[in-house]
Amino acid sequence: MEPVRTVSGKAYPWGAKNVDTDVIIPAHWLKTITRAGLGRGAFETVRAQPGNVFDDPDYAGSPILIAGDNFGCGSSREHAAWALGDMGIKAVIAPSFSDIFSGNAFKNGIVPVVLPQEAVDRLVEVAKTDEVSVDLETMTVTTPFQDRFPFSLDPFRRQCLMEGLDEVGLTLARDTAISKYEAMLDEHRPWIAGESNARTVVEGAGRT
Repeated sequence: MEPVRTVSGKAYPWGAKNVDTDVIIPAHWLKTITRAGLGRGAFETVRAQPGNVFDDPDYAGSPILIAGDNFGCGSSREHAAWALGDMGIKAVIAPSFSDIFSGNAFKNGIVPVVLPQEAVDRLVEVAKTDEVSVDLETMTVTTPFQDRFPFSLDPFRRQCLMEGLDEVGLTLARDTAISKYEAMLDEHRPWIAGESNARTVVEGAGRT
């Protein structure tokens, strides 16, 4: 997972409320077990509508999505976060998120930014013409018009995002401590390590 410290650029000024994971990525796209290509299916039903924001060339490749209340509700499919990531989205700004979606976003390097509705409404307007910036260092969302909206994030999640650590990365970062612990188990509780060690212990006990 790549570190995320700032996300700046154009933003999709969508603002739709109660967007569930089936809207983010329809069920027939869930047959794949890879992330690559899921961006093509993202917001498929929305993209079927003429003049939709996701196919507007003015916002192509935007790293930020501005959405409405209760974003990511519905079924707990991680493919929703995968699809957003495959689109190039690094941050989603909304008044609230589904807890499961928020967790999936964090695990996939996407920053879920919670702001009051008034701030979201303002950002939707700004994003129609200008860029938006999300800064994890200062924990603020800013615009070229001196707008400055502070947001909060769980300190552990913030650290993981800024250091680019997912669950695998967190485990590997503790490799030295894990190796020392396993060596201690091999020495003091060899039967835990496996059948061959357990046989040695039993055979040794039989000779005493």
